[in-house]
Amino acid sequence: MTTEQINPANSSFCHGCLFRVCRLCKTLYTICLVLGILAVGACHDSSAEAPEESPVPETSQAAAAPEVSQATPSEPTVVAEPQESQAARTSLFDGKTLGNWRITDFGGQGKVYVKDGSIYLEMGNDMTGITWDAPLPFKTDYEITLEAMRVDGSDFFCGLTFPVGESFCSLVLGGWGGTLCGLSNIDYYDAANNETTRIVSFENNKWYHVRLHVQPNRITAWLAEEGDQPLVDMDITDRKIDTRAEMDPCQPMGVATWQTSGAVRNIHMRELTEEQKNRVTSDY
Repeated sequence: MTTEQINPANSSFCHGCLFRVCRLCKTLYTICLVLGILAVGACHDSSAEAPEESPVPETSQAAAAPEVSQATPSEPTVVAEPQESQAARTSLFDGKTLGNWRITDFGGQGKVYVKDGSIYLEMGNDMTGITWDAPLPFKTDYEITLEAMRVDGSDFFCGLTFPVGESFCSLVLGGWGGTLCGLSNIDYYDAANNETTRIVSFENNKWYHVRLHVQPNRITAWLAEEGDQPLVDMDITDRKIDTRAEMDPCQPMGVATWQTSGAVRNIHMRELTEEQKNRVTSDY
C-alpha cells in the first residue's frame, strides 16, 4: 500500500488560507451587524418622528376649516343719511282713505276716490280737487313732497296750493295746454305771465316726483325727472304772493286739476333742517 506523505509547506499554506477566511468572515459579520444596528436605528428614528410630523397637516387643516366654514359675504355698509333726510316727516295721506282731505267744492268737479294707494281726481268742468281740512304743522321753512300723474286730458294735473307764511301760492304743473309750469301768483301775475314760467313735456300715466321748499324769502320746486336743478326758484322778498281766484277754495293746502284726470300719492310734509334754511339756491 502506498502511503502519501503530507508536505509541511502545503500544510502551512492551508492553515494560512483558513486563517484569512476566518478573519474575512468575522469582518463581514461585524459589518453586517453594524449595518443591521444602523437600519434598526433608522427605523426607530423614523417611527419616532412620524407622530411629530403627522399632526402638522392635521393642525393646519383644522385651523383652515373654521375659516372656510365661517367665511360669509361681507354685509352691505350702512351709509348714514344726510341730516336733511333725517328730519321727521309727516304723512298727509295713508294710501287707504282721504283722511283729512275733503273734496273741494268747485262746482262741476269730477269724482274723487282712493285706489291702489293713490287719490284719483277725475276730469271736472272745469276743476276737481282736494283740500286739507286740518291744522297744518308748518307755514314756512318746510318741505312738501308728493308724486303726481296725469291720467287723461291735456291741462294741469297738479295745481298744488300751499301756505307761504300768512299768504298762499300755487305750483302749477302742465297747465295752459299741457306743458306750462310755474307759480301763481307773483305780484298778481299767474304762472303763464311771470318769471317762473317753465315748459316741460309731460307724459300721461307716468308718475312725477315733486319737491317744494317754502322759506320766508324763497320758494323753490323740483321735478326729479328734470334733474337736480330747480324747476322754479323764486326770491319772494318784497313780492306779493297769492293764488288765482279759481284756486282759492284749495287754501290752506290742496291739489287740483283743470279739465284733466289726475292722481296723487305719497304726500309728505316736514320742517326744513337748519342747513337747508341757511342754504341759497346755488348750494342745491
